[in-house]
Formats: sequence, C-alpha cells, structure tokens
Amino acid sequence: MAYNLEEQEQLENLKAFWKEYGNFILTAVAVVALAVAGWRGWNWYEARESAQAAAVYEQLREAAAAKDVGRVRSVAGTLFDQYGRTAYGQMAALVAARAYADAGDAKAAKAPLQWAASNARDEEFRHAARLRLAVLLIDERAFDEAGKLLSVAPTGRFAGEYADLRGDLLAAQGKNAEARAAYREALAAFGDESPLRPLVQVKLDALGAQGDA
Repeated sequence: MAYNLEEQEQLENLKAFWKEYGNFILTAVAVVALAVAGWRGWNWYEARESAQAAAVYEQLREAAAAKDVGRVRSVAGTLFDQYGRTAYGQMAALVAARAYADAGDAKAAKAPLQWAASNARDEEFRHAARLRLAVLLIDERAFDEAGKLLSVAPTGRFAGEYADLRGDLLAAQGKNAEARAAYREALAAFGDESPLRPLVQVKLDALGAQGDA
C-alpha cells in the first residue's frame, strides 16, 4: 500500500514515539491492568469471606438461642480466629458474651467483650462492649477497672449510658452525692422518649431517699 508524504511522516513520527515511549506505555498498561485485577480479586475475596463469616455467625446465634455454651465457645472461637476482621467478628463477641453471662460464667463473658472493646471496627460496637464489660466489673466490685472503662466522655446516644453506669459505679462505692450527679447527667443526655429514663429516675429517687453515705 502506498502512502503519501504526509502519511509517511505520521508513520515515522509514530514509530519514533513508540520506540521512545513504547516500553513505558506497555508497563503502565500492565500496572493498571494488574491493579484492576487485584482490586476485583480483593473485592471477590472480601465478599467470599463475608459470606463464610455470615454462615458461621448464624451457627453462633443458633447455639446461643439453644443455650449450648460449649457450642457457642467452639463457634465463637472459629469466628474470632478466621473472621475476626469482618463485621461478624465484633457482632459475635457481643452474642458470645451474652451467652456466657446468661450461663453465669462472667469470667468467660469478659474475654470477648475485652476483645471487642479493643478490636471492633465500628465505634458503636466498641462502646457497647465497654459498657457491657463495665457492668460485669461493677458486679465483681472491680471498681478501678470499671472506672477506667467509663472514664471516656462520648457524645451521641452513648453519653447517657456511660453516665448511667458511672452512677451505678459510684452508688456501689457508697458515693451517693456523686452518683446522683451522674444519674442527673444521664437523664439530661437521654431523650424524653428513651426507655432508660424511668429506670435512671428510679435509681436517682432511691438515692435521694437514702441520703448521702
């Protein structure tokens, strides 16, 4: 095929350009292709891992509902070891802790809560784990440990719950005046429609009737 002068010049320019930049272009294309493939592969892996974790989590829920603590322990261990980085890991910690607590094993209940308080990906799960762990510690009269957990001052919906539990902690220590202040803080933080308000009010009224220690 014959080319005119202009076409020949364009071909020569293209050849020169490709000779100078061809390797770079091919490398760049390969890098982009690998990145896209890697991204798709990672998404596939995460979706597969999440689906597997969901199936194990459902087994955990069934074991907890059946009050099969041995099964709960086994399935929860699998979830933490293999799928702890997924959302189901943090959910499993709360389910397992509740199952242990219901079975009267507070020591076992503390372990998954401590894990979730430190490792849960979502802030709400970390707060929920800290609050439930604080309840167990107050019951054990481990007041210093509970106080450390409740020393944070979160905003939003957890503010009232932290204040409420600080009131419980202070009341258990016989610090009634400080407990009343904490309960008042909780009432101020809870909305008027909160189902926890009546309970906090009962505790506050009880302290008012007893007076300071």
